Amino acid sequence: MTEPVPDELAQPLAGIDLYDPARYATSSQHDAWHRLRRDAPVWPQETADGIRFWSVTRYRDVAGVLMDDKNFSSAYGTILAVAGGDSAGGQTINLMDQPRHADVRLPAMRLMSTHAVRNRAEQVRQRVRQLVAGCFDTGGVVDVAALMLHLPMAAVGETIGLPEPVWADLPRWAMAGVAPEDPQYADGTPAQTLRKAHHRLIEVFSDLVRHKQAHPGDDVVSVLLGLDFGGRPMDPHEVLLNCYSFAMGAVTTTAQVASHLVLALAERPAAWQLLRSRPDLVPTAVEESLRWASPTNHLLRRTVAPVEVAGTRLEAGELVAAWVASANRDESVFADPYRFDPQRTHNPHLAFGLGPHRCIGGPPAQQVLGLLLAEMTARLEGFQVAGPVTHLRSNFINGITSLPVDFQPVAARRAAVIA
Repeated sequence: MTEPVPDELAQPLAGIDLYDPARYATSSQHDAWHRLRRDAPVWPQETADGIRFWSVTRYRDVAGVLMDDKNFSSAYGTILAVAGGDSAGGQTINLMDQPRHADVRLPAMRLMSTHAVRNRAEQVRQRVRQLVAGCFDTGGVVDVAALMLHLPMAAVGETIGLPEPVWADLPRWAMAGVAPEDPQYADGTPAQTLRKAHHRLIEVFSDLVRHKQAHPGDDVVSVLLGLDFGGRPMDPHEVLLNCYSFAMGAVTTTAQVASHLVLALAERPAAWQLLRSRPDLVPTAVEESLRWASPTNHLLRRTVAPVEVAGTRLEAGELVAAWVASANRDESVFADPYRFDPQRTHNPHLAFGLGPHRCIGGPPAQQVLGLLLAEMTARLEGFQVAGPVTHLRSNFINGITSLPVDFQPVAARRAAVIA
């Protein structure tokens, strides 16, 4: 990922379209974000079907929008793809405002806490090992983007309550659900792809909810089924929608951070060798990978009252896209923001969001990325990109759809595999 073009060559403001998914397939969004941070930090445009929204691109303004749940609501919708209003508004954790949001969030957080994650560390380590050991130790070319789609299930599949037989297929259905325009996940037209993906996912979660009603366990689905809102339990349909939300959030983000991390290290041999010699840097490298990848490009909010952002007055009912990935490249916050630095210590990235809706899946994501890095440093001498890299057509998820990488295992491990 290169730095933006010089300002004198930058794209004119009038030509910037942050809605177009094709922009993200060519990785040209950083030029646009750089220009907007400098010249138009609150920028109006329209979706493809003519709905106006305002783009906020500077760190302090993005953070301000995400922190202020009094003036900026999540209940209308949180992604530009449903700028016309999300039918699940007010029913899922990511589409709720206070106080109901806290009533759902706090019980679910117990299963995703740092303490809970620490207790599952060995189990998750074994699952990560099972996923990567074969290709790392054998060596050769592997499509890392396809491989890493399965990483999130190692971290949260059991925690959510998902049965292992669906772990293999669910990631692809989830990606089709967030990026139906992308040819990698196409199953007919974008509308057909989206409909099929949603049908498959809803079928899985419907079966899961019915099973957990009869056989509750220590998992997110069972927690949701046990919630009590003043004597009224959460409706089974709402439980289903929340399961959908939890799984989509986990699968479509952590996998992309892992792919971006491998790509960043493949393109920077010195950074890779530093990590091999300094395993103590794994935690800071994980945080840098989260900033670098910024798997969620934007989060959408709707104003509930007149409010001012960076000197621009917005009336009630306006849509505001907080471009998290732009904030994570803000030159006023991050030194040399277009450099991947595993030793970066000042790193207040917003990859997990901020405020009341900060992602509760942060601890398991950090853990599984750290365990992945540990397996890489233990098993690999080096690795290089071995073919064209393709990026996801999505204004929401910063994804990689193809990443061929040639792995060279540590000699002793390769010899053991051959023997």
